[in-house]
Amino acid sequence: MNKHFFGDTAVLLGRSLRHISRSPDTIITTAIMPIAFMLLFVYVFGGAIQTGSDSYVNYLLPGILLITVASGISYTAYRLFLDMKSGIFERFQSMPVARASVLWAHVLTSLVANLISLVVVVLVALAMGFRSGASALSWLAVAGIMMLFTLALTWLAVIPGLTAKSVDGASAFSYPLIFLPFISSAFVPTQSMPGPVRVFAENQPVTSIVNTIRDLFAQQQVGVDIWIALAWCAGLLAVAYGVAMNIYRRRIS
Repeated sequence: MNKHFFGDTAVLLGRSLRHISRSPDTIITTAIMPIAFMLLFVYVFGGAIQTGSDSYVNYLLPGILLITVASGISYTAYRLFLDMKSGIFERFQSMPVARASVLWAHVLTSLVANLISLVVVVLVALAMGFRSGASALSWLAVAGIMMLFTLALTWLAVIPGLTAKSVDGASAFSYPLIFLPFISSAFVPTQSMPGPVRVFAENQPVTSIVNTIRDLFAQQQVGVDIWIALAWCAGLLAVAYGVAMNIYRRRIS
């Protein structure tokens, strides 16, 4: 690793964060859709959905947090695509800048931006009646899982950011990720789903992540779901990172 990697990453991270601060509407836009889903499901559909929970917003919030991240990472692909098309990567290549730091700056910017969006969503949920007696350690565990999930999806977003042919193509990949929580335990218990749909819902990554966060918020014992959730996130992160770095090396070589 280049000895200047951390310093270069910090400088480029500052550059990306300045771009974010000049267009805060991107963070607001990221939070609007999950909040709209939360309002819709709690106040329109919530009364008709049987979850076995006293508060539907408590049941719903973990899935909404995942949708927030899935929505937010599309901007990572978008910003990376613009940098690729502007030729700034070629300029960095001619300078003594650690190559990997360019991508890591985008990834860390995604972490910061998504953290802000997640805080906004949680605040709205609190205003809607979300309550949790979770300990500080449980909240830290939730934050850790969300950070790992965000890292995994962000590195996944780097791939279309480097390979897309258009702006729409760079950001459109996130749509299936946003849809995935709807076929999971995020909105309704999987027991209510028909056979094949239930099998898919119970064996896809969102369900284990949602169940783990829900148990942490409810101060319930976390079962095997947490290890499944961590395995999904770590596995996706490793694969996405490897593919993204391979594509990046070929693009700038």
